[in-house]
Amino acid sequence: MMEPAVSLAVCALLFLLWVRVKGLEFVLIHQRWVFVCLFLLPLSLIFDIYYYVRAWVVFKLSSAPRLHEQRVRDIQKQVREWKEQGSKTFMCTGRPGWLTVSLRVGKYKKTHKNIMINLMDILEVDTKKQIVRVEPLVTMGQVTALLTSIGWTLPVLPELDDLTVGGLIMGTGIESSSHKYGLFQHICTAYELVLADGSFVRCTPSENSDLFYAVPWSCGTLGFLVAAEIRIIPAKKYVKLRFEPVQGLEAICAKFTHESQRQENHFVEGLLYSLDEAVIMTGVMTDEVEPSKLNSIGNYYKPWFFKHVENYLKTNREGLEYIPLRHYYHRHTRSIFWELQDIIPFGNNPIFRYLFGWMVPPKISLLKLTQGETLRKLYEQHHVVQDMLVPMKCLQQALHTFQNDIHVYPIWLCPFILPSQPGLVHPKGNEAELYIDIGAYGEPRVKHFEARSCMRQLEKFVRSVHGFQMLYADCYMNREEFWEMFDGSLYHKLREKLGCQDAFPEVYDKICKAARH
Repeated sequence: MMEPAVSLAVCALLFLLWVRVKGLEFVLIHQRWVFVCLFLLPLSLIFDIYYYVRAWVVFKLSSAPRLHEQRVRDIQKQVREWKEQGSKTFMCTGRPGWLTVSLRVGKYKKTHKNIMINLMDILEVDTKKQIVRVEPLVTMGQVTALLTSIGWTLPVLPELDDLTVGGLIMGTGIESSSHKYGLFQHICTAYELVLADGSFVRCTPSENSDLFYAVPWSCGTLGFLVAAEIRIIPAKKYVKLRFEPVQGLEAICAKFTHESQRQENHFVEGLLYSLDEAVIMTGVMTDEVEPSKLNSIGNYYKPWFFKHVENYLKTNREGLEYIPLRHYYHRHTRSIFWELQDIIPFGNNPIFRYLFGWMVPPKISLLKLTQGETLRKLYEQHHVVQDMLVPMKCLQQALHTFQNDIHVYPIWLCPFILPSQPGLVHPKGNEAELYIDIGAYGEPRVKHFEARSCMRQLEKFVRSVHGFQMLYADCYMNREEFWEMFDGSLYHKLREKLGCQDAFPEVYDKICKAARH
């Protein structure tokens, strides 16, 4: 890897001279790939190595459990000091906004009291109880690296390496196994929080159950999460993955619904490349492998997964592959689903992959940090990143609506079962219902796209079918519309009971457009 490194250093020097002539803002907007390749990719690699080594050392020395209690006491101390000083402003975590995977940086970090929460370790793996206990800043990359190495995994393991447990609980998380297990919150068995008065509480479905069901989707507005217990299941070495191209929207919806209802499928996922062209993938975990069909798709020199899948559509053939389990879990990570093609247009070129693919992807947090106000506004008006959760029975209608309102492809299709439980998000009836996450990431191709009006139209449709919008994304709803979408009855009851009104903003105020910018 020395020759690529030397070439990179020479290119970096030439780039600096170019920046001096053209100006940094011009380069960041018009030639962003140059900045990303020369600076953000190497920096992202350094970050990954540091955090991987740190997590490995901490777990091997078993130091995390000893330090955890002290760190929690420190958080309690900070909250009590805030209270003693008159509770003048709302509280929030002290983690910088640019470090989150959400593409927006909230203003509230500058005006609220920042409580420093340095909790990023796996505390315990109990294979007898089939539970892993983790701190909130533990990432999915950390979890898969440890659990798969000892033969275990999470039932629902959301895709991107940098997603944190805290973000997936306080927001939400989903994966292609969610048709069996539900959302990330539904595999959690306990939460530990520091409340607005500085007290510590543990909640489970049977202990402080109201709080347990109210925490998911609350975005840190009921208390500070300091640990979570999550179910684990035995893992196998590979995923036996079937690829099936399907033509015609009606056939796509029928096939996808059928496969999502089959419990023998461990994984179900669809990639929609146009309104009537899709590839539907179904997988099962296995220890057996046919060597000729082994595809280590996570290797740095391999094609991006969504491009690899598209080949099955272009050639109109079915396929069967065996993918190593961890490679499967992070199959979309290297290309950030398909977002990286807009940042590095030649990123899937074989030459680039072989020379520099080992540094991909750039960390989303660093992309946000170096985005700049001009580029942020351009992205807001000419780029969509949304996940809408709608009942499976409304899939065909929903895809037509996405086509008419934003026209973004590929579209990610991921089914999930939504249990009838208290909280902000639940089905309309009293029984569990099959839903689907429709993920749209990219540049809208609808004529005269205007972000606010087009997204409000899409949000209106989602509300009309009793669907939900993931809260990491831009939300254009007003307060009344927001609480029409989400059931705030338990949430508001607990905010009053726990004294949250003066301690934390309401979830709508934290995620609405005015606060997120």
